[in-house]
Amino acid sequence: MLRPVLTALLLAVLARAQDSLPLKERARQYLIDLIRIDTSSPPGNETRAAEYLKRVADANGIGSELLGGDPQRLNFVARLRGSGGAPGARRPLLLMAHTDVVPAERDQWTVDPFAALIRDGFIYGRGAQDDKSVLAAELAVLVELKRRDVKLDRDVILLAESGEEGVQAEVGIQWMIRQAFDKIDAEFALNEGGAARDLPSGVRLFLIQTTEKIPTRVTLTARGSAGHGSLPRPDNPVAHLARAITRLVDAEQPVKINETTRRYFQELAKMPDYAWLAPLVPKLEASAGAIRARDPDLDAAMRTTVSPTILRAGMKINVIPNIAEAQIDVRRLPNETKDDILARFRQIISDPAVEVAPIGADRPATEPSSLTTALYRAMEQTFHQAHPRAAVVPFMQRGSTDGANLRAKGMAVYGVPLFVENESRSHGNDERISIAGFEAGTGLLWRIVTDVAGR
Repeated sequence: MLRPVLTALLLAVLARAQDSLPLKERARQYLIDLIRIDTSSPPGNETRAAEYLKRVADANGIGSELLGGDPQRLNFVARLRGSGGAPGARRPLLLMAHTDVVPAERDQWTVDPFAALIRDGFIYGRGAQDDKSVLAAELAVLVELKRRDVKLDRDVILLAESGEEGVQAEVGIQWMIRQAFDKIDAEFALNEGGAARDLPSGVRLFLIQTTEKIPTRVTLTARGSAGHGSLPRPDNPVAHLARAITRLVDAEQPVKINETTRRYFQELAKMPDYAWLAPLVPKLEASAGAIRARDPDLDAAMRTTVSPTILRAGMKINVIPNIAEAQIDVRRLPNETKDDILARFRQIISDPAVEVAPIGADRPATEPSSLTTALYRAMEQTFHQAHPRAAVVPFMQRGSTDGANLRAKGMAVYGVPLFVENESRSHGNDERISIAGFEAGTGLLWRIVTDVAGR
């Protein structure tokens, strides 16, 4: 019994020591601690990180709780109270980040992915970019607000949710929305998904994520008659599947522009690095082919994309199988439905031997978050002040986040571009973040939060 008590006391002492550090140093220590907690999903085990967050909150007198339906995958919620129901009080600000990370192939890393090794000015580790850096910065800002006794005109809530990677939202954001939405209900939220990078012209581009594409995984299943490989068959499912994949990949997916993507292209066209866009922007839909030929990344912002990723067929080279399957990673535009996608794919493939079906979970389709809220304006002002040649632009993320689920509830959610990432290793080997960039981003977050939530 003595060892758990001593461990708890030691952790409390360490927490108090960390929390006496200046904001940026404390944020760095939080990030190191969080990376060292292996929350690879699967299986997740995010409760380990949630318990760490609660120890920090308790050590600083911040009310918090662990919530969820799976004891191994609990969510963390903390709240600093503002002026509450007083006249003129504003609705809460939500800071959110997920605690789980994708698995790491240790033999492909040059360092231990869960050691948080510091080398050449970088912190290495799984989650350094996605998403423990955002979580550490948010935690540090929350603690700083408490330590300085900042007078708040709105509550500030910190949500650290489980199950974001792989869209396992039933243990994380979906559970919170269904079972405890009152704990996180807010006017708007800051989330992962933003991006900041330096362009060759010297412009620092701050991309505020206001909407996101929706992962819609699809299987193509071809069926035919099994037989000996020495006798070709017209119903060979491998041949049918190959033709189906080729037709789908070669097909032109329709171009659909929303409020965010139109503004995104308009703002990029003003920059020297994208001057070639200027004559194309007035007629974006008609110019899609020219944009694709020049920049596949920009093309992906205009249409649903299709990427075959997994193939399964056969057991022996001289046996024609009776079934062949392909999995397709589809990232659909938020202004298209799943039914739209499936119907279009079936028409493109046009083969009754090939079944087109959705697999896995889905995120809701939502309208982009507003560009006129107090939070968006605070970010614009902060980023313009942070760099002499800042360009602040809304954009649609190719990936997906838990922010979509909250947008579907009517909350404005923004992916905040805190950290300059001219080289992204998110989900990759030797994931890392610049210490200087991380600490600078933490300072930006402090300015945004105090601007929008302080009295």
